[in-house]
Amino acid sequence: MKTYTAKPAEIEKKWILIDAEGVVLGRLASIVAMRLRGKHKPTFTPHMDMGDNVIIINADKVQMTGDKRDAKKYYWHTGHPGGIKHRTARQVLEGAHPERVVIKAVERMISRNKLGKQQMTNLRVYAGAEHPHEAQQPEVLDVKSMNAKNTRSA
Repeated sequence: MKTYTAKPAEIEKKWILIDAEGVVLGRLASIVAMRLRGKHKPTFTPHMDMGDNVIIINADKVQMTGDKRDAKKYYWHTGHPGGIKHRTARQVLEGAHPERVVIKAVERMISRNKLGKQQMTNLRVYAGAEHPHEAQQPEVLDVKSMNAKNTRSA
């Protein structure tokens, strides 16, 4: 029996809508990363972009376990000597772009190469409950009901 390799014409991409309200960040990110890669499909081919288009809403209401909201830091460098800076997850979530926390979490679970960048273009994250992709008729994926550990109360 030969190994199956999907052809570009055979790839079928669906639109998935996930509500991140009350969902634990890492668990959400791992589910989304799996969907973006296409590993949930029986026709998964590692070198092809097989994943679905994923829309995440309410990214500002994502939960973190323990004290990660205050302890987790996002670092960047300005390019100047001594220019390392950081923000806590709380500062990012309360700032202008809270969806970046979810984007970073998913990004760090995807391969760091050309294929990973291509797969990340299929992710759309919105801080609020509104999104402009109603025309694609996204299928709702209830992450909360998958496992009791996926949710945390504030």
